[in-house]
Amino acid sequence: MVTAAPRGQFITLEGTEGVGKSSLMTALSEWLAAKGESVVTTREPGGTATGEALRSLLLDPSNQNLSDLTELGLMFAARSQHIFERIEPALARGDWVICDRFTDSTYAYQGGGRGISLALIAQFEAVTLDGFTPNLTILLDVPVATGLARAAQVSAPDRFESEQHAFFERARETFLRRAETQARTKIVDASQSQANVKQSVVSLIEQHWISVQGDHP
Repeated sequence: MVTAAPRGQFITLEGTEGVGKSSLMTALSEWLAAKGESVVTTREPGGTATGEALRSLLLDPSNQNLSDLTELGLMFAARSQHIFERIEPALARGDWVICDRFTDSTYAYQGGGRGISLALIAQFEAVTLDGFTPNLTILLDVPVATGLARAAQVSAPDRFESEQHAFFERARETFLRRAETQARTKIVDASQSQANVKQSVVSLIEQHWISVQGDHP
């Protein structure tokens, strides 16, 4: 009898602009691969052909006339397809999936930033995700001014990055409030040196990896 591979783990990286998610995703992927894990890296919105098309629409600075509810619906549409087409099949194979942003970003940006009711977002989440949540979320936290300054050095601002400072303050506050209620979320001070942040994040993934090994003798 062939024993099925243990289900994979879903890890998400969260935070406002300029927290360094991309470089840390690479570090985590390399660490897990060195442990013999098969790793899938992806992002939101995006991750599939449909999701990437919606990402282009959502991030295009020229699309200033999208209503907040349209934006919210498109985010969950992209996410639903992402889970169906890419994330869930990878987890079923036993892969570890690392995702740059997930539902916490929707609560922070569309909820905290845009001011959409968190209860309404929860309804969208319940209908489209049916209880699907990450196994571990790493929230990279920096002061908004620091993060925006970092982001400005990388590329021209997209539709979200063009928002006012207060938008990101509200988003950051929402991230931190949610972290207090979600045991899966670990906060890392991303204003530290890049080496220290990497060490902190890799330590968290190592602890999680060890705990998973204990669950699967």
